Amino acid sequence: MVKVAVDAMGGDYAPAAVVAGVIEALSKSDVFVYLVGQESKVRQELKKYKFDPSRIGVVHADEIVEMHESPANAIRKKKNSSMNIGINLLKDGMADAFFSAGNTGGVVCAATLKLGLLETIERPGIAIVMPNRKGVSLIIDAGANIDPKPLHLVQYGIMGSAYFEQILGKTNPAVGLLNVGEEESKGTDFVKETYQLLEQSPVNFIGNVEGKDIFSGQCDVIVCDGFVGNVTLKVAESIAETMSFFLKQELGSSLLGRIAYLLARGCFKNFKKKIDYSEYGGAPLLGVDGVVIIGHGRSSAKAVMNAILFAKKEVERNVNQNIMEKAKKITARV
Repeated sequence: MVKVAVDAMGGDYAPAAVVAGVIEALSKSDVFVYLVGQESKVRQELKKYKFDPSRIGVVHADEIVEMHESPANAIRKKKNSSMNIGINLLKDGMADAFFSAGNTGGVVCAATLKLGLLETIERPGIAIVMPNRKGVSLIIDAGANIDPKPLHLVQYGIMGSAYFEQILGKTNPAVGLLNVGEEESKGTDFVKETYQLLEQSPVNFIGNVEGKDIFSGQCDVIVCDGFVGNVTLKVAESIAETMSFFLKQELGSSLLGRIAYLLARGCFKNFKKKIDYSEYGGAPLLGVDGVVIIGHGRSSAKAVMNAILFAKKEVERNVNQNIMEKAKKITARV
């Protein structure tokens, strides 16, 4: 049985949403969960549910890494935080994966320092699943490394490709480099050098892609630096929320609109599902020596549940081994 350590205190709605998500995950899959956090608060939430007590362990942690804190300082000073103790469970082999919807920088820092990186991988990357016209795309990096070298982006392409194959189920996914134009000559010297290295790499590199291609579906894995990736993610989230807002506003503004909503309610439900981040649970932190999933700060119970299920799948399909095998090929060439 896969064991997942969960930061019970991480996220805007913790511990209530986290505990609710864990209970849902237990009903969907045969996982064991360590709930790591302030024990009295965690147990108070658990009293609300019926569950098999042999499948949940509560691990006490006095401290919480807050969202506003400096990641490096918090990880260094708060040794007894739920984030630190949860990562330690993974490091010590008591858990197979770790999930937190808390301070993203804190998770990246703790995982990198405590778990270390996979062989030949120089920097970890956050991979985000985004819906597109044909299914989904994977963007990497979404914020772990804002000042990378070209080789780091090549390794992101390798890690994203391996994850897409093993978890999202497409053989030989298309990998593109996010740029200001499709031509090879476009972009900064940094991007041009990255392009040349990706051409030599063991991935299905299709060249440069533009922002519009994130949602067109022509590319499966989109590679970029963490600064660009994080801005892209936040803009995409804002667009989805704004579209939903305008749609509700228009439909509720007249009797005809309300009737139209009733008639097309099923379509609107499917639309919401496609743009809902909670469907994908969280973002894998690829490149660290262990399975680590980072959740959105606003993670709902549904998002927590899906993150745990994705973590289980990543453990079972041994994504990290696939990453190392592919990464060795490109490292030997540069």
